[in-house]
Amino acid sequence: MPTPHLIIRHGNPDLLDLAWDRSITEWDSARLLDLPTGIHRHEIVFVGYAEGIYAIKELPRRAARREYQVLRGLVDRDVQVVLPAGLVERPWVDPHEESSAAVITRYLDFSFSYRELVSGGDFGPRRNQMLDGFAALLVELHLAGCYWGDCSLSNVLYRYDAGAIEVSMVDAETAELHDELSEGQREADLAIMTLNVAGGMADVAAESGSELDHADLALGEDIAGRYQALWHELTDDVVIAADERYRIEERIGRLNALGFEASDVELIPDGKNSSVRLRVKVRGRNFHTDRLRELTQIEAAESQARQILSDLYYFQSSHAAGAASPSDPVTAIEWRVSVFEPTLARIRTVLEPGRDPVQAYCDFLYHRFAASQASGRDIANDVAFADWLDHGRPGYPQDLTDSAS
Repeated sequence: MPTPHLIIRHGNPDLLDLAWDRSITEWDSARLLDLPTGIHRHEIVFVGYAEGIYAIKELPRRAARREYQVLRGLVDRDVQVVLPAGLVERPWVDPHEESSAAVITRYLDFSFSYRELVSGGDFGPRRNQMLDGFAALLVELHLAGCYWGDCSLSNVLYRYDAGAIEVSMVDAETAELHDELSEGQREADLAIMTLNVAGGMADVAAESGSELDHADLALGEDIAGRYQALWHELTDDVVIAADERYRIEERIGRLNALGFEASDVELIPDGKNSSVRLRVKVRGRNFHTDRLRELTQIEAAESQARQILSDLYYFQSSHAAGAASPSDPVTAIEWRVSVFEPTLARIRTVLEPGRDPVQAYCDFLYHRFAASQASGRDIANDVAFADWLDHGRPGYPQDLTDSAS
């Protein structure tokens, strides 16, 4: 039997010990893991290696090539997608068969499907977070020049991200990458998303035995409205006068606060009283993630990183000698060694299996903030941690009724 054609990205296992001469549905490898797959049109299995857990999806060769290349391109453009690890093509199989190729991606740790979220009793207070996260992902994709073509609730995965929900693209077999999208392409993607989301919510209602009238069929329209508001916030030009140059930094700061990086700043003559039109091009929503990694080498999702950075800045202001700069690498490492790592180690001892320790750290920070606010003074870490164990749920996301903090 000929050897399959494998493309494996650096840092991942070679996967040659898997039975590529058979469909993944026929595998009996000890590497197979029993993990939820959600609803997909193609077969998916999970395998475990020392390097991590991988999802393997069988699909026709052309669709597999497209998905792999799109995912690679989106990673390069800093968009929130699952990480592509490899592409496998079987030369002895009919290229039109479902099993003719496979896309391998890294499993997204601590993720879950929309059905797990909307079927839970706490979906009410989390609804806004899911919609904001979904809208932000679609904005990221469109800014990166990606036309999805099949945007739906089941084609993404969700993760708790401090007081938010992070949404990541999973299926890209219908997607296209361009230098820039037209307004028509964006509107078409929104129309497809609105229809698909309504269908997904109708399925959830049917499975739960609810009447269709009780289904949240307006979910897609709500996402579209949030998308439009965020799109305009990120892309609309701002006219500034000659003596208002401070508004350039103000504009960039607002974009950074939303998590987006500013890649280019254009100042275009407006022709009116020496004013200029400010246009900022943005890229992926990972400003705080990159900042935290740069200062401490800690990996965290965007909202997690923003909350953890606040803890670092608090430490710098209250413990460092003199007025330490937020970019001071010395106090950043001191904070990691004396605060973050010991606290994270304590959290791991009480955390249930399968729970995200970084998310739990953010939940602890929120609990400490709430306790300090209630008492009118700063609460020490040890005292706050003991109270968190007594009154909180380590490893479970914070009560989102107060998620604004």
